[in-house]
Amino acid sequence: YATFFEIYSGKVFDLLNRKTKLRVLEDGKQQVQVVGLQEREVKCVEDVLKLIEIGNSCRTSGQTSANAHSSRSHAVFQIILRRKGKLHGKFSLIDLAGNERGADTSSADRQTRLEGAEINKSLLALK
Repeated sequence: YATFFEIYSGKVFDLLNRKTKLRVLEDGKQQVQVVGLQEREVKCVEDVLKLIEIGNSCRTSGQTSANAHSSRSHAVFQIILRRKGKLHGKFSLIDLAGNERGADTSSADRQTRLEGAEINKSLLALK
């Protein structure tokens, strides 16, 4: 199985289910759960690549003075290994939002600067 979601401006969205807004909770075992995240069955590499393509086409992106197409969200693609209902493992592939250096984006508009500040704040939370 696989899931794909983005974190943008402090909110979480399902990239494989029409960008449905999701809730993130901590369960009784202190594990983070993304409530409502849709899992898709994958059987081969082509299935995985297709889901990545679908999800990437939905990601929040924008233009900055440094890049014509810059991701403005963090994205998490997970491959879930499960057999007969039992979880055997989970791989998380994480693509962090574009964070152009301030010196390269001094002419950026207010919205782009605010997004950059949010990106930096969320990167610090990952430390």
